[in-house]
Amino acid sequence: MKVLLDTNIVIHREASRILNVDIGVLFRWLDKGKYIKCVHPITIQEIEKNSNQETAKTLGVKLESYEVLKTTSPLLQQVIAVSDSIDVNQNDKNDTILLNEVYCERIEFLITEDKKIHRKAELLGISDRVFKIDSFLEKVVSENPDLVDYKVLSVTKKLFGEINLSDSFFDSFKEDYKGFDKWFLKKSDEIAYVTTNKGNILSFLFLKVEGKEENYSDITPIFTPKKRLKIGTFKVISNGVRLGERFIKIIFDNAIQYNVDEIYVTIFDKREEQKRLIGLLEDWGFFLHGTKITENGVELVYVRDFSPKFDSTNPKLTFPFISKNSNIYMIPIYPDYHTELLPDSILTTESPYDFVENQPHRNAISKVYISRSFERDISKGDIIVFYRTAAKDRSAYYSSVITTIAIAEGKIIDIFDENDFILKCRKRSVFSDEELRKCWNRNPKYRPFIINFLYTHSFSTGKRINRQRLLELGVISGTKDELRGLKRISKEQFELILKETETNESLIVD
Repeated sequence: MKVLLDTNIVIHREASRILNVDIGVLFRWLDKGKYIKCVHPITIQEIEKNSNQETAKTLGVKLESYEVLKTTSPLLQQVIAVSDSIDVNQNDKNDTILLNEVYCERIEFLITEDKKIHRKAELLGISDRVFKIDSFLEKVVSENPDLVDYKVLSVTKKLFGEINLSDSFFDSFKEDYKGFDKWFLKKSDEIAYVTTNKGNILSFLFLKVEGKEENYSDITPIFTPKKRLKIGTFKVISNGVRLGERFIKIIFDNAIQYNVDEIYVTIFDKREEQKRLIGLLEDWGFFLHGTKITENGVELVYVRDFSPKFDSTNPKLTFPFISKNSNIYMIPIYPDYHTELLPDSILTTESPYDFVENQPHRNAISKVYISRSFERDISKGDIIVFYRTAAKDRSAYYSSVITTIAIAEGKIIDIFDENDFILKCRKRSVFSDEELRKCWNRNPKYRPFIINFLYTHSFSTGKRINRQRLLELGVISGTKDELRGLKRISKEQFELILKETETNESLIVD
């Protein structure tokens, strides 16, 4: 299959010095998957305009290893309409020309980090064929499990003193921050969250709680006194397993645990990996507050308000808070799939060693649930309570339990065919492609639909309510097939669940 690469992807790949380690990972996977790497004549023109002619000449030679499209497809009317509404300069229009090649189906996929291109792709209905580096890696990993020659270990806590500072992972920090080595060694007895593979670090996160007395005189506009969680050091190498979202969940879990008012991070935006990290943070409600002047230069300051509020139109922006005024549904999930999809909701009867987080759907907050329920009215912002059904050899009254709260991001009912169904499910489902095909074809007269959701909160072990208690509380009636699909419950019934499970009240906004 042909993959068109945006100009910036090509430039960073062929630069004389390593600007983005993740692009190297991307190209290895493109080669493993036998994709044809294509560039557009527009990219050639943009490179030729480089003010450094020696650089332009060098890049021109390297482009001979790509397949250059020999012609440019005429812009279709739908593409022109989107361009007229969004494009403001020639660069934007050039990007639209690239996007048009995908819309014309001349090219299967486009890989780009440009936010505006992704917005235009969404308006044209081709967002499932336009990828960022992260999302393309997720795609190829999920499609080609046989090509994955390693298992990504679970995120673990380690002391700084246990971590290899000479790992090349830290080279970018050493380059950007004077005295990084000395700072790192001073933290030897403090905790960081890390992921490693074959001794090499893939991801790193350091968090620090700061009180109202903290001095923020170097930040403009200056912070008002609040209790804050600082993201001190954060980096994830793309590898197709959605570690970025997993670390976002860890950040929010810490913010809840320490009851902070705000989360913030200071970050440069001169590297592609930093820009992509900023994009991830913005997706989850961080916004640009201002700047911080340091000896290393000017850093951007991004902030996430963590006061309880709920945005039903985009729950990511206020995650993990929920509103009891939303519609609330109980949804059944079989034991075989439960812990694969909801790893933090593992039961005490299951071994954590059986569930190493080495699959894309395990690391994600955003997930997919496949349903054949007759009830299909669930909407973005609605609350989901997952009900783990009984194991085959155990009593339903005691082994069936509610384990998890989630927030619906919406549903997908308009699915064109089997391949479209697989494409929409693959990255965030527990099913293999073959299982998805069986699911789609099980009842051709009544096809399944997809619920996108945010994995929000796991009820504490020992505080989960089993079927017997749900009957006693009147949350369910015990009628046959009551929980075969989506079951709407009342606000009062949900409040009983929250009280019985001793759920952290700070998660609830009303």
